[in-house]
Parts: sequence; structure tokens; C-alpha cells
Amino acid sequence: MDTIKKGLLEKVADLHEIPEGAYNIRDNGGSGGRRTTANIDIVTKTDKPGIDIIIKPGTKNESVHIPVIISQSGLNEIVYNDFYIGEDADVVIVAGCGIHNSGSEASSHSGIHTFHVGKNAKIKYVERHYGEGEGTGENIMNPETVIEIDEGGYMEMETTQIKGIDSTIRKTSASISTSAKLVIKESLMTHGKQFAKTDFTVDLNGENSSANVISRSVAKDESYQEFLSIINGNNKCAGHTECDAIIMDKARVCAIPQINANHIDASLIHEAAIGKIAGEQLIKLMTLGLTEAEAEEQIVTGFLK
Repeated sequence: MDTIKKGLLEKVADLHEIPEGAYNIRDNGGSGGRRTTANIDIVTKTDKPGIDIIIKPGTKNESVHIPVIISQSGLNEIVYNDFYIGEDADVVIVAGCGIHNSGSEASSHSGIHTFHVGKNAKIKYVERHYGEGEGTGENIMNPETVIEIDEGGYMEMETTQIKGIDSTIRKTSASISTSAKLVIKESLMTHGKQFAKTDFTVDLNGENSSANVISRSVAKDESYQEFLSIINGNNKCAGHTECDAIIMDKARVCAIPQINANHIDASLIHEAAIGKIAGEQLIKLMTLGLTEAEAEEQIVTGFLK
């Protein structure tokens, strides 16, 4: 694997070498390596591009890495990955896509990920998106995540768009059963004339189900962001959605948090805040010896963590 591909793997999956445990690396639309374990199987789909990740009931303290790297300009792909997490399992799944585009044609990746989280299972899912390259072709990513959590299950989804993605539509839908919980943490930054749209829909169907959806974003230059979050409380449940954005330069941000209480015992909260960096924050850091640009970078980095 060349230096560019190794760099992409480091950016999107923190991989400096072949990971321990199960993994599947997708490299320019083909296989870049795979390993299964006694408890985690990875099977290539026969009807469409993608894989099935099957985690046995009771699996504990194991991880799966499934990064995608693209270094071929003009490559456009759609991949379907299904995750079957058995009852009482407790695992970490690290995904993400990195594109290096040195040509004039657009390169794009659309990953449709479906999670079936079993009864009392626990999963942490980390997904990172990153783009680079000296070419004029666009880097495009349109991830879609479908989540089904059975009784007592728990899923934490941490999604990050680091930089270099010219256009993205990020769609997530979830159905939450009795006493199950979903936590989503999004970090997003756009610059130049980039476009990013986030679309969350969560159905709290089970009694005592809950969801917490939090987005932190920074929009720079002339970029544009849209944030839509819908939580439907269909039973006795608790739901919270929050969007905080820093707007800079000539950027634009549109935030629409929406909550629908369809049951008398649905407890739902929504919050949204958009604003520029406070002047006193800049001044405080600049008195410590930082330039204005360095102070802004420190504030943005801390905000997105």
C-alpha cells in the first residue's frame, strides 16, 4: 500500500498498521485486505456491492475496522453494509472513508450502513470522512445509516467530517425499542464553497426508550450547512436534540430541530444555537501571545471536540 493510501487510513481509522481483530479494507472499489475472528464474520454480498458483518451473541471487547479509501479520480461507488450485532454483545466498529483526488473528475462514495442491534447489545460506532488532493475534481460523500435497536440495546454513533469534502448529504434514521438508547455525536466543518446537509430521524417506539442527538459544526468562507433533526416520541420516552454552530466569514447555516410528541408520556427537548466567535474569547487568547488566526483555530478545535 502506497504512502497516500496509508495516510488516508490514518486519517479515517487511526490505523498505522494492520489492526488487531476483524477488519475489511475497501481500496478503490476492491479488496485491500480482510480478517475474520471466531466471533466476528465478514461476508461479501452476492447481490450488490458490500459486506455483511455478523457478530455472535455475547461477544465482548472486540473491534471491527471497515475503512474505505479512494485514490482514483473519477471513481463513483455505492456500497451496502449490514451489521448484525448479537444479543449481549459489546463491540466497537470503526468505519470511515478517505478520498485523495488528484484529477479533474469527481470521486464519490455512498455507504449505506444498516445496523441490527440485538437485545441488550452495546455498540460504539465511529465514522470519519476526509478528503484531500491537488486536483480540481470534487470529493463527494453521501453516507446513509439505518439503525434498529432491540429491547435494552445501546448504540453510540460518533460521526466526524474532518475536511476536504465538497458535497455531502448525511442521512440517519433509527427505530428504538423498549428500554433501548441511541446517542449520536456529530462534528462537522465546511470551508470554501462546500455544502453539507445532515438529516436525522429517530422514532422512539418502545416504552422507556431514549435518544440524544448532538451536532457541533463550524462553517467557514462561503460554505453552506443544513441541519434537520426529527425525534418522534411514540411511547413513554425521553428525547433530546441539539445543534450548535459557529458561523464565520460569508458562510450560511440553517438549523431545524423538530420534536413530535405522539404519546402523553413523551418527554422531548430541542435546542439550536448559531453564532460567531465571541470577541472576548479572541482577545483573551491573543493576550497569551496567539495571533488572531491562531486564536480562532484554537477555539474551533476545542468547540468541535
